[in-house]
Amino acid sequence: MERAHSLLLNEEACSQLGEHQRAEFVFEWLRFLKKLLPAADRADVKKNQKCLVEQLTGILIGSPGPPTRWLLAHCLALLYRVGDSLTSSHTVDRCNDIIRSKDDSPSYLPTRLAAIACLGALYEQLGRLLVNTFKETLANLLKAIKSAESQGRYEIMLSVEKILRGLGVSAVPCHRDIYKATRACLTDRSMAVRCAAAKCLLELQREAVFLWTSELENVATLCFRAFESSNYDVRVAISKLLGTLLATAVEPKQPTGTVAHRQGSRRSSLEEVMDLLTGGFLRGGAGFLRASGDKLKGTSSVSKDIRIGITQSCVVFVSCLGGVWLEANFSALLVLLMELVSQTRATQTPADAVCCRRCISFILRATLGSLLGEKAQIAAAKEICLAIGKQKRAVDAAMCDGNVETRVTTTDVAASQHVLVCALLELGSLVQGLASTAASLLTDTSTALLDTVISVLLHPSVSARLAAAWCLRCVAVALPSQGAVLLDRCAERLNALKSCPEAVAGYSSAIAALLGAVQHCPLGIPHTKGNVVMGLAEDLLRSATQNSRISIQRTQAGWLLLSSLNTLGPAVVEHHLPRMLVLWRCAFPPSIRDLDMELRRGDHFTWQVTLEGRAGALCAMKSLVIHCRDLLTDDVIGRLLTPLACAVALVPTLIKSYGNLIKNTSVVFRLRVYEILALLPPKTYEESFGIVLKQLVTDITGPENVVCSELTLLPPLCHSDDLALLGPALQDMDQHYIEEQLQGSSVGGGTLEYDTFTICVKCQDVPAPLPPPAALTTAAIQLFGVIFPHIIVPLRYTHSLCLPLLLLTPLSFLCVQHLGSSRVGLGPEEVRKPALGLLVGALESSNPLLRCMAAEGLSRLVQVVNDPAFTVSMTLVSFDKLKTARDAVTRTGHALALGSLYRYVGGISSPQHLSACVGILFTLSQDSTSPEVQRWALHSLSMVIDHAGPLYHGHVEASFTLVLRLLLSIPPTHVEVHQSLGRCLNALVTTLGPDLQGEGQSVSALRTSCLVGCAVMQDSPDCLVEAQAISCLQQLHMFAPRHVNLASLVPSLCVNLCSSYLSLRRAVVACLRQLAQKEALEVSEHAVALVKDVSSSTDVTIKEVGLEGALFSLLDRESDPRLCQDIQETLVHMMSSIATGKLAHWLKLCKDVLSASAESTAPVETNQEEEGERDDDASVFHTTSESSGPFTNLRWSTRVFAVECVCRIIALCESHGHPAHFDMALAQEHRLHESTDFLVLHLAALIRMAFMAATDHSDKLRLSGLQTLLVIIRKFAAIPEPEFPGHVILEQYQANVGAALRPAFTADAPPDVTAKACQVCSAWIASGVVSDLRDLRRVHQLLASSLVKVQAGKEVPSQLYNEGTSTMETLAVLKAWAEVYIVAVQRRQGEQAASPLLEEDCGGAGGPGLLTLVQTDLATLSRLWLAALQDYVLLTLPQDYSAQLPATGGTFYTAETAEQARPHYCSSWAPILHATALWLNSTGFIMVDDSPANLSRPVTPTSMGQSTSLASVKSPEDISSDRLHLILGISVEFLCSPHSHDQMENISSCLQALQALLEVSWPRSKVGNDQVLSVELLSVLHRLIVTREAPGVQLAVLELVRQVVCAAQEHVKEKRHSAEVDDGAAEKETVPEFGEGRDTGGLVPGRSLVFGALELCLCVLVRKLPQLSPKLAGSPSGGQGGSSLSLSDSDCRQVAAALAILSDLPSICSPDGSVSILPTLMYLLMGVLRELVQQPCGGGAGGGEALGLVVPAALQALRAVLSSPMSRSEKSRGAWAHLLRCALNTLLDFWDSGTPNPVVDEVSLLTALTIFLLTASPEVTTAQPLQTRCIDKFKASLESKDPVVSRRSYQLMMSVFQSKTGVAVPFIQGLGSCVVGHLQGVERRRPQSSKELQAIQDGVRALESLVFAADEMHRPQLVAILLPILISFLLDENALSSAPAPARTLHESALQDLMRIGPQHSSVFKALMASSPHMKARLEAAVKGNQESVNAKATQLQVPSKTSPSIQLKTNFL
Repeated sequence: MERAHSLLLNEEACSQLGEHQRAEFVFEWLRFLKKLLPAADRADVKKNQKCLVEQLTGILIGSPGPPTRWLLAHCLALLYRVGDSLTSSHTVDRCNDIIRSKDDSPSYLPTRLAAIACLGALYEQLGRLLVNTFKETLANLLKAIKSAESQGRYEIMLSVEKILRGLGVSAVPCHRDIYKATRACLTDRSMAVRCAAAKCLLELQREAVFLWTSELENVATLCFRAFESSNYDVRVAISKLLGTLLATAVEPKQPTGTVAHRQGSRRSSLEEVMDLLTGGFLRGGAGFLRASGDKLKGTSSVSKDIRIGITQSCVVFVSCLGGVWLEANFSALLVLLMELVSQTRATQTPADAVCCRRCISFILRATLGSLLGEKAQIAAAKEICLAIGKQKRAVDAAMCDGNVETRVTTTDVAASQHVLVCALLELGSLVQGLASTAASLLTDTSTALLDTVISVLLHPSVSARLAAAWCLRCVAVALPSQGAVLLDRCAERLNALKSCPEAVAGYSSAIAALLGAVQHCPLGIPHTKGNVVMGLAEDLLRSATQNSRISIQRTQAGWLLLSSLNTLGPAVVEHHLPRMLVLWRCAFPPSIRDLDMELRRGDHFTWQVTLEGRAGALCAMKSLVIHCRDLLTDDVIGRLLTPLACAVALVPTLIKSYGNLIKNTSVVFRLRVYEILALLPPKTYEESFGIVLKQLVTDITGPENVVCSELTLLPPLCHSDDLALLGPALQDMDQHYIEEQLQGSSVGGGTLEYDTFTICVKCQDVPAPLPPPAALTTAAIQLFGVIFPHIIVPLRYTHSLCLPLLLLTPLSFLCVQHLGSSRVGLGPEEVRKPALGLLVGALESSNPLLRCMAAEGLSRLVQVVNDPAFTVSMTLVSFDKLKTARDAVTRTGHALALGSLYRYVGGISSPQHLSACVGILFTLSQDSTSPEVQRWALHSLSMVIDHAGPLYHGHVEASFTLVLRLLLSIPPTHVEVHQSLGRCLNALVTTLGPDLQGEGQSVSALRTSCLVGCAVMQDSPDCLVEAQAISCLQQLHMFAPRHVNLASLVPSLCVNLCSSYLSLRRAVVACLRQLAQKEALEVSEHAVALVKDVSSSTDVTIKEVGLEGALFSLLDRESDPRLCQDIQETLVHMMSSIATGKLAHWLKLCKDVLSASAESTAPVETNQEEEGERDDDASVFHTTSESSGPFTNLRWSTRVFAVECVCRIIALCESHGHPAHFDMALAQEHRLHESTDFLVLHLAALIRMAFMAATDHSDKLRLSGLQTLLVIIRKFAAIPEPEFPGHVILEQYQANVGAALRPAFTADAPPDVTAKACQVCSAWIASGVVSDLRDLRRVHQLLASSLVKVQAGKEVPSQLYNEGTSTMETLAVLKAWAEVYIVAVQRRQGEQAASPLLEEDCGGAGGPGLLTLVQTDLATLSRLWLAALQDYVLLTLPQDYSAQLPATGGTFYTAETAEQARPHYCSSWAPILHATALWLNSTGFIMVDDSPANLSRPVTPTSMGQSTSLASVKSPEDISSDRLHLILGISVEFLCSPHSHDQMENISSCLQALQALLEVSWPRSKVGNDQVLSVELLSVLHRLIVTREAPGVQLAVLELVRQVVCAAQEHVKEKRHSAEVDDGAAEKETVPEFGEGRDTGGLVPGRSLVFGALELCLCVLVRKLPQLSPKLAGSPSGGQGGSSLSLSDSDCRQVAAALAILSDLPSICSPDGSVSILPTLMYLLMGVLRELVQQPCGGGAGGGEALGLVVPAALQALRAVLSSPMSRSEKSRGAWAHLLRCALNTLLDFWDSGTPNPVVDEVSLLTALTIFLLTASPEVTTAQPLQTRCIDKFKASLESKDPVVSRRSYQLMMSVFQSKTGVAVPFIQGLGSCVVGHLQGVERRRPQSSKELQAIQDGVRALESLVFAADEMHRPQLVAILLPILISFLLDENALSSAPAPARTLHESALQDLMRIGPQHSSVFKALMASSPHMKARLEAAVKGNQESVNAKATQLQVPSKTSPSIQLKTNFL
């Protein structure tokens, strides 16, 4: 194929190829030429033009296929346009000659068609250059059309359209001729020709004024005729033509040509245009005479095709005129539409009435719903409301009129009902779409919407009443606050008007509809409303028999109310179920015997009433089974079965007795029986199987039964893939609402009045139940399928009956399907045979639906039988049939069966079988005589490819060849074959999968074939084929992205974004979604490039706002949920990929979307100066409005998505972005150097968007806005403002935040909005952004007002929502206050820690300032918090304790709404718990009478759910104890919960709460006293340490453990103290034996606190220092001991905390217990020390700073253990001494050079050694050889080259020398001489650094301490040693000046020491000076020098005072 890529066709390469390959080669060359010509050099093109024309003409006369001829025509025209156009007329002549040719052979046809196509393309491209020849050409074409076949007519129409487009106004002379020719084609039998003719006329009307003036009526009639027997594509094309013509007639475009000026353009009025459409709607396409004749004959019903076509035309008409026109003319249009629907001719039969109403509803929905913005929709709703009121008043006036002659007839009532139904349904849709923005509609008194709608509930017509009820339901869904109000109103009216049948029916329907709406409203309705409805229903059912006139209405109403009550779910229904069961029991006889007696009584009327009642009862039962499955216990089902058994027994007998008299009622009754039975498990009614089956067979086969439409029954039974064979699916059409009317056949479409009970089902659109007879057939067949697997002798009844195939086949299919799903075998052969026979017979049915269903049934049968031999036998049956059959029907059925058989058995596994299948299907798919066979065979082939998987690889090449050959040759009129080819191509790509990435020649050829196939399909005129091409390219991009050219794919996608075909738009967006995941930037760039290159005529505004903006526009217009979701996902992917790079673009886009409402909130000033003390934030709103952006009138849902996008952008910047996104200073700095963009620079825009959303009319948008504000506060609160140090950047927006929050706290704000606003309030106050308490008070006041509301609580009289919402709001308020209080306390603690002496802050929001805000309400809050915690505890109790729960519920929830309340408590309890603990901490558990005066309800959380009688009044001690156990219980329960894995915040709250409690002495004493509680707490904390890695949690756990150990310490200490006092023990040594271990020293795991603490500490230490564990020390995870530790700062803190806990443990043990744990303690302490001393102080991965935390902690722990009183206790002293000696020995061993890891940190070891010497008892340290080794270590340290070690060594020696005599003496003796020796050596080596200097100075101090430690008698001798050393440090005068600074400092310090020590020991000093003149001279010189320097300094200080002033006045100015 690469050889095809050249300017000239490579004829040599082409000639070597076979015929089919040559066609592909030529096509590929033409594709390349199409791209090359516009970009090629013009001179080069001209040079090769002659040759190119010859080559192209050669292809032209070579019978090219359809795609090739279109491409050829395009290239030929392009060649003349780019090159020399002079010779183009020769080509035109040549084409005309070909068309005139008399050769009619089929082989010449492609050449003729190609010539026609070339003419069209030439005129389109060259236009007026060929104006001289166009008349001749057109005459030729129009002459040819008369004798042409369908392909020719189709091609000529396309060509004429292109000629018109190219010539424009120049073609006016021929317009009439073209019009005449096109008229005939518009009603052609070929649908493709009709479409082409419609497009041709659409092009013609641009210049031909007569089409929309004088000929308008004729064209309209022609279009009506064209709609007859049309398909979907024709209806779309012709409706576009007619709608455009009518729109042009109403609002003509500016005439362009002179001819148009002459003709004039008479403007038609809206009324004239609508009269035309109405005429067509009522009379169809017939002329006046024929219509009159039909009317006389009584056959005047107009076909649905025409009506649906006209409906679509009307939508196009209004859409062309646009939203502005519609807004201005809606009133007139509404009147005309209402007139149309009130015409009796439009609603002659019920089916016609349904169709007509649907058509009008569709016109209103498609125009109002998509063309108008929210403001215009509200205006339209008012118009509709006024129209409803007018219509209702007219009916009321007529009904009340006493004059019989003027009284309203039933016809008038019928007409009015249709008008009302259309108007009410559209009003409901409008309100539901507007959601909470429709609030202004209800408050408008001029329309009185609710009054108007409620008035229709009394209309005599049932359909009008139901429409009014549905409209009320829509109001309740849109505005949940209205649900309860409307319910009350309707219930009140129902009570008042019980004796009026219309009122009973109307108001009960309204109540049912309103209860159905609750399913869509998360806020619900008050629980009490269920009681009201239950009471009403009981009342109606009991009073039904009192008045026979309204007994049916009351019965129906009662059961309807119960049925709708069941939709509220188990939480509500469980309270009413016992009463319902009683009502069901009363509705049916108690037993079958009573039923027999009942049958002997009554007449047909009483039975009619009874049956109505029982049908209603069964419907209520069905509703219970569907909505409350949780309540269906065996007992309940058992109680339902008796009424059901009676109902089943009643079915056959009544029909015998009364027959037709109760026919309609009995149909409904049987329908209800079948529906409920199908829902229940068949086993429950086994004994009734016989009766049920007989009746089912009767109902299915009865001669009087209306067979339901095949299009209703069969499609659900076919496989969704196979339905594609029957044309476009309904769900793939924008017009499915009316198109589905065509599938209703004689039965007609569904409507609400066929089944009143559906008004409460859960759905957004109006339910459309089928007429009862049709519904009965469907239900019977479904039930038969359900029961069938459970029958012992199946098919006994159906075997011998003569059923129509249409019903028998679904029966057998359903039986097989249910057998498959229930895993039951098919049973014996006699059962299999009839089922098989039926299904195989149906494969040869003339009905294509039956064939599809039979194929699916066979595949299910194969699945059930599950026998490979049976499967093979089935395929052989089809093989044989296909070999012999010649009729298309048999061949299509069996071809489909071949593909379907393996659908459910895991695919095809036999290569031979696969080859046979493929061979047969290949043959069938090339049968050009029957396009239908081709279509079915290719579809089957696509399934075979899917089922074969990798096994198919051997056939891939042949399949590609076949598919391409067919694509290039099959006529475009056979669209269905192209669609099947598309499915094959898709399956082939999927089968090859990632293999398509390969580089081999064969793979490359396959890939090229695939791309060529996609290109052919992309050029197809059919949208479904184009959609498949896009889907194929999407698949290809997934497997081989490098080989899909985005530069050509993306523009083609963008052009189709606004296609009028839903399936194409879906394919486009699905493809974009995939591309955006990886290549978002490229996609965006290609889309923008398309706009630059081509002035695209698409509706999408890519030019202004890029592809992203176009997608936002599309999202706003679309209503298809799947498409909307794909658009949103595409935008999210694009944002994820490029948001941070194109930040400003995305934020502007979101802002434009957000501000594009018709009534957008005024933008907010973002930089406001503080204007003194403002009392409110109203000034924020008074700002200038901006000019509107590129979007207009976007819906609230689109704006909500835009706000969510803003949150996503913030999250993206945080997770993947630059740190400067959240740092103003850094962002400003980067902006100076590079052109980057950062989020923080757009903070003003973010705040503005959040504000706009938070103050909108839409509640959903308000919620999104508040969430965005919350995110902004959390992310930006801490960012400082570079220009104003000490301030943060959010501070300037405090007015905006206040203004955004204020609307959420108004009285009418929904609870969910208020709850979210409370969250924002607490975040704002806690963020610390605002430093001034006066400013903060604004937001604080909002929270305070909510607190007042919380206190009012259950006393609020008018509850609008479910009680659960009150719980939600209350808890949100309490949680917000809790968060503020926690922050206030934490800040105060932080400030106290930072500056303990600091007095109270002067009004700042930090610390005490913020605390004062909370303090005023703290008394109230604490009680409410405790109440909330108590509620939470009750709700988290296991199910077993449910009986102990309070019957009335908790403080903030009711018993009935406990389930709804539980999630709210789960999200709020943690901060409340923490705050409560902090409050208890602040009060110290001291009870104060703090009950606030303003608490309007008693909150007594201390009762803990028990009785509060006087007998159980608790003492303060008990209350405190309850509170302590409440907090402990909640915390421990949560920390033990396995579900707490993702709630780190809650874990932290629990731990901090426990810490706060244990800081107070009273709870500490409680915990200390309760050993079991302490141990339990430790085990929970141990589990937490093991399962939670977060450092914060681990540190908090260790702190808590320390507090628990401290509590135990205090307890033990107190007991010991009291024992000492009690015993009067004088001897301090005899400590009483309290503490763990007692006399034995044993610690019991699980009961011992010490053991638990040891376990926990060991866990922490071993995880951080694995080398401590002997098992881990040699393992890879443990590492080789002593390798660099990688301890982080938090790791070090944890180790330090664990060591501190360990050191406290001996103090809570008895002496024997302490001996038990000491080895473990010392092992761990020594082990940690060993690891630490092997690390360099400044090195290691942890760094010196981190280790600097642990070493002091380890040494401190060691000191604490060694100084433990237990070491001195008589009982344990010996054992302690022995163990400590061992530990000391271990410590000394660390120095041994034999260890693999030498000590690095010698200082720490020396310190540890010193601690031993100073702290341990002498018997530990004086033992030999330990003492000698200790002295040796010190000696060795003095030899160290490191001055730091020397210095520390001297310091430690000094402390040893000064210690108690027993230890000091040996060390003085052993080390004194060493110290002296070292100091004497200083004279030879003076200090060179400050460290060396400090070491020497410390050495002097050590020696000095040694001197003073000696006895008085020996001291002079030692002084005599010290003084010479000090004198040796002195320098002479010469050396002093040149000596380094350390030496000089030493000289000075030595001199000072001499001056100090000399006088103290004057005798020794004098003796020394006398004996050593040298020393004396040295000293004197030093003293003298020192004196001189002192004098010199004094002189320098005095000199300035004697000199003249430093600043002199200048007197000489010259």
